[in-house]
Amino acid sequence: MSVEKVILTNKKARFLYHILDTYEAGMVLKGTEVKSIRQSKVNIQESYAKIENNEVWLINSNISAYESTGYWGHEPKRKRKLLLNSKEIRKLIEATQEKGLTLIPLKLYFKNGRAKIEIGVCKGKKIFDKREDISKKDAKRDMDRAGAYKLKNR
Repeated sequence: MSVEKVILTNKKARFLYHILDTYEAGMVLKGTEVKSIRQSKVNIQESYAKIENNEVWLINSNISAYESTGYWGHEPKRKRKLLLNSKEIRKLIEATQEKGLTLIPLKLYFKNGRAKIEIGVCKGKKIFDKREDISKKDAKRDMDRAGAYKLKNR
């Protein structure tokens, strides 16, 4: 049985992109980075994944410096290697060569004590798709309110 503790989810990614496929990847981290992640001092909103030399790298993620560290801390915005098996990397290479697809981090969590990140193969949404999502969300909220009002006034 795997125990999963979600640290943060990238809600903005689900609004801006259509998620076609997801992969779970481990991360190569330093000790101070792990401690900062456990304190939820991390931001993946502006980050993305890139493939270089058959390796997957997380670019532009910000893991804040750990307060109790002296001189030997970590660089907050360094690129971090993601750990995937070669079959998954081949699939990601094929997917990213298609025009308009990119790799976006969706969720950061600990699974059995190890930091994991869920990356998605995503395609950007058009403006009308975003408007449609907002109208669906508003309609669902109105229906939920109406249902709660009926139950309250019985």
